Amino acid sequence: MDSENKISENIKSCIVLCGGQSKRMGQDKGSMTIQGKPMIKHILSTLNHQINEVVIVLNDENRVGQYSEFISQDDYDYRLTFVEDEIKNRGPLSGIMTGLSHISGEWALVLPCDSPYVSPDYIKSIFCEIDDDYSAIVPCHDEKNRLMTSEPLHSVYRKTLIGEIENLIREDVLHIKGLIEKIDTKFVLIDNKKIEKKEFRNLNSPEDI
Repeated sequence: MDSENKISENIKSCIVLCGGQSKRMGQDKGSMTIQGKPMIKHILSTLNHQINEVVIVLNDENRVGQYSEFISQDDYDYRLTFVEDEIKNRGPLSGIMTGLSHISGEWALVLPCDSPYVSPDYIKSIFCEIDDDYSAIVPCHDEKNRLMTSEPLHSVYRKTLIGEIENLIREDVLHIKGLIEKIDTKFVLIDNKKIEKKEFRNLNSPEDI
């Protein structure tokens, strides 16, 4: 293994998905103010001192410009990149593919912009589960029904999945669980001890706030 590959293995990357339509919320979720600051900034602050780079995936050029204005690189100790969905209007699977194509490391934790309760402990725990025998590390709520109770938007994916995801999108398979069931996936139980259920709470509508 050459030195460049060794370096990439040690890089911890995170992809934050901000490409949703926010129809139930009625406004852009990532930029809306929660407890005094934009929702996405709660996640970005938690990622400080945990990872090396964050790729924020947005659905169009205008939103890339808007987010670049209120999110400053100076506030974070990791490298921050804003990118536009490579394939438009194809859901979070397209966002994951876009994010993976921009990371420097081999693996990336994927998080949605509307989950402000993710903790540093969760980030540490899920990265510790990385195993080279698998292509994804996915938390689940039920060991006996792992796929159906999985949390694919709080999971770690390998960069080598880019081609697989692109093929699924071309075949119009857009749900992430369609990817998870096709690849070698390591499921990690959410047990309220090592990984707590509150980590996965998201804010989809005004009633959730």
